[in-house]
Amino acid sequence: MAETIRRQLADDITAGRLLPGSVIEEAAVAERFNASRTPVREAIRGLAASGLVAIEPRRGARVASTTLEEMADLFELMAETEAMCARLATYRMSATERFTLQNFHTEFDPATTTLDGYDSYNRAFHEMLYQGTHNAVLAAQAAALRLRLAPYRRAQLHEERRTVRSYVEHAGVLEQVLKGSGEEAAQLMRAHMLSASAALALYIRRGRS
Repeated sequence: MAETIRRQLADDITAGRLLPGSVIEEAAVAERFNASRTPVREAIRGLAASGLVAIEPRRGARVASTTLEEMADLFELMAETEAMCARLATYRMSATERFTLQNFHTEFDPATTTLDGYDSYNRAFHEMLYQGTHNAVLAAQAAALRLRLAPYRRAQLHEERRTVRSYVEHAGVLEQVLKGSGEEAAQLMRAHMLSASAALALYIRRGRS
């Protein structure tokens, strides 16, 4: 329940249905989702960890102010981090890890899944590359940054046919990983992340226009 509430509130914030500075009242959210306040508090803490909500002592939770420029900066940092992961994973993944990643990707059908389904696949695909770097510090940093950007990375999937395009972009990265072309894999991963950033900006502009 907490995850359901967190995802819906995150979607509302990134789409502009909850404006910066808006108060998030626990009682109202609990009534909306027919839930107790415990999962609502857990969801709000998760939103705060992602930077979408600011929790103020004695004032409760409010929607944080995040500009498109700040989000673009975060995605730029994520793009470089993910590119490094793709490059190192290309050279360091074991044969078993490569096979697992390839199987996972090819057995998934983006045309028949839900947004939640694609979000889960997307997260797992990237996390396999993090682990494939065999660099624990880099993998942890990439995972932490991914958590910070998770609501925005999910929001960009709302753009028309974005899930299908994202899947095709993954296929391009995977092809280079399997060929052992680390620099090419990094370049395509960087482009993939910047494409996600552009889709997010378009989605937000449409939602707030």
